[in-house]
Amino acid sequence: MRIAVCPGSFDPVTKGHIDIIERASKLFDKVIVLVSFNSGKKASTVFTVEERMDFILRVTKHLENVVVDCNAGLLADYLKSTGACAIVKGLRAVSDFEYEFQMALANKKLYPEAETVFLTTSTENMYLSSSVVKEIASLGGDISGFVDWEILSDINKRLFNSG
Repeated sequence: MRIAVCPGSFDPVTKGHIDIIERASKLFDKVIVLVSFNSGKKASTVFTVEERMDFILRVTKHLENVVVDCNAGLLADYLKSTGACAIVKGLRAVSDFEYEFQMALANKKLYPEAETVFLTTSTENMYLSSSVVKEIASLGGDISGFVDWEILSDINKRLFNSG
């Protein structure tokens, strides 16, 4: 079985993330969407790990080969423990590539058995990020074009009421 891990903070998961997850699910037998976090540091995330995992579960329920997990350690160690052969990362722009390329090289050094697969974003999602969603929602803007309807009200309640 060819297993891929799609890591990220997903704070919150956007339509851009969902696009990459859906496309990865067509390439691999199993895709693990991995909510990464640093347990030793007070993160600047808005949503808890559990909330982020719940959001991802809700928006990927139509994908039978997608599961959701979380990890506070090294990605390379997680890959080893699951037997994953690939890391899937979405790229929006050239600026994303420099950082992701560095991470891919480090992960390859730590766990040579896994490859990093870069999927370019769809043109309609090139500008989209969790930060953009949080900023717009906190100011009362319409984020319905950026996040799945399944989680829209949860995000609005948290961000608009606190913004």
